[in-house]
Amino acid sequence: MTDKLTTARPAKSSITFISRSAPYGRNRANLCLDMALACAVFEQNVNYVFLDDGVYQLLKGQDGAAIQSKTLGNALETLALYGIESVYADQQSLKARSIDMADLLPGMQLIDNGAISKLIDSSDTVFNL
Repeated sequence: MTDKLTTARPAKSSITFISRSAPYGRNRANLCLDMALACAVFEQNVNYVFLDDGVYQLLKGQDGAAIQSKTLGNALETLALYGIESVYADQQSLKARSIDMADLLPGMQLIDNGAISKLIDSSDTVFNL
């Protein structure tokens, strides 16, 4: 009789990304997106929160071509294909910038400060960009 090696799969980590930067002008928004997608490829539980000026990333109809940049909104629309389904827009950030839910890309969920705090507390790792 031979012993079979069993390899236990490591438990999935809960990783929360908080994107606070406007979509263009700096690379923080792209960096946050790239990191989130990389974690999702490795089948981690990813939460993606858009806060402060980060909510501008969620606006429909963006076109980065005028500034020779890739359009970030196009990539954000594919998050569910990577298994990232917990995508949140901060209600207070939207209100402070006079942005309506109808102006956002599909699939966004509204979240308030209390829920963001709970999400952070329950996460194994948090990246705040």
